Amino acid sequence: MITIQNLHKYYQKLHVLKGINLEFDDGKRCIALIGPNACGKTTLIKCLLNLVTPQSGEVIISGRNVKDDPAIRKLIGFMPQAASFPKHLSVAETFRLIRSVRAEADNTDDELYRSFRLDAIATKKMGALSGGTVQKVSAALAFMFHPQIIILDEPFAGLDPLASGILKEKIQKEKENGKLIFITSHVISELDNLASHIIFMEEGRIIFYKSVHMLLEETGKHTITDAIMKILIQTENE
Repeated sequence: MITIQNLHKYYQKLHVLKGINLEFDDGKRCIALIGPNACGKTTLIKCLLNLVTPQSGEVIISGRNVKDDPAIRKLIGFMPQAASFPKHLSVAETFRLIRSVRAEADNTDDELYRSFRLDAIATKKMGALSGGTVQKVSAALAFMFHPQIIILDEPFAGLDPLASGILKEKIQKEKENGKLIFITSHVISELDNLASHIIFMEEGRIIFYKSVHMLLEETGKHTITDAIMKILIQTENE
């Protein structure tokens, strides 16, 4: 489904992505993209979305190069870490606006809209919403057009426990429906019982890409948090 080949990205003299190679053949995976700050996670996501152009390398999605085919974005649902919406629009108007620019407006997934009870605040202006409520709007929009690939950047930031649980259930459901889902999170414990695979990045490189089952087996730990901590401690001691 996705092939990333020899991806290099510089910001002036700063080498942010250093020869990234990854391949994801199919869906039914929830892949956690983790690593320290400034390791290249956000830049890699932006390359997938064709929001950043690498100096070299390619991102191929469903056989199409993202640089040559902007329409490929229709296959992707994206929830940014900090979403920005027109403050003067109401919640309902925001959803109508997004629907109006998509041909699939009659075939939408409104499950999160209902589960988050966004219908109860449909008349509220986006500028008057709390950060957590804006996150709910952003999450509902990410899933709305039945994307095959879903990218969620720090999706649980600002969400209350109930909303986090609702979103986690939705992620699990869509993973089982064959979707390919990427999640970034600084809180590794949020990924336990959610992620099926882990990509660990450091200084612009992929340190490893493994299934959670393999990671736990190799480290002898029972949670992703403990497994990653063991790897980090071993790395520091080498």
